Amino acid sequence: MKFLLGILFTVFVAITGIFITVTSGMINIGADRAHSPLVYDFLETARTRSIEHASKNILVPNLKKAEIISSGGADYKDMCAGCHLSPGVNSTDLNSGMYPKPPNFTEADVVKRYQNEAGARQSFWAIKHGIMASGMPAWGATHDDDRIWAMVAFIRSLPDLNENQYTMLTTRLDDSMLDMSFDGEMDMSGDGSEMQH
Repeated sequence: MKFLLGILFTVFVAITGIFITVTSGMINIGADRAHSPLVYDFLETARTRSIEHASKNILVPNLKKAEIISSGGADYKDMCAGCHLSPGVNSTDLNSGMYPKPPNFTEADVVKRYQNEAGARQSFWAIKHGIMASGMPAWGATHDDDRIWAMVAFIRSLPDLNENQYTMLTTRLDDSMLDMSFDGEMDMSGDGSEMQH
């Protein structure tokens, strides 16, 4: 009985100590200071296991189709590149000030974890639901599943892209770009009369 009371007392003291430490405001939560290795490992394990568990039943579409890869490019540029970088860009103002550092999706060794089905599910889940207290937003609030899968497909191909390929795949074409007017300089009727010099 004394042993059990000793354990309960130790647990009570530990919980009280944690409560006092947290409520005192003495813990530095600044993003310019790293966690201790113990805290970092604890949080990384919690994040990894949580995403693995939450994503285990997600069905993965065919992410190797060219159209799904290319359709994710513009969204990646608009929503992800500021943190996760792009070919030829080693850091951004946003990326430089974040802790923990967002993964650099231009690096093949980082992206290889998303190449299998489990990794694709986890990537989809993280993009859709975000990650608390990390700077990773929940894009599912504004984007449907098809657009999120397209971003997953694009991320999986990103390490293979050079700067020119990246620019081509991430340029968002809108109606004003597609509706070019030549104001009479060129006759598009097909007879070629206006194109002669």
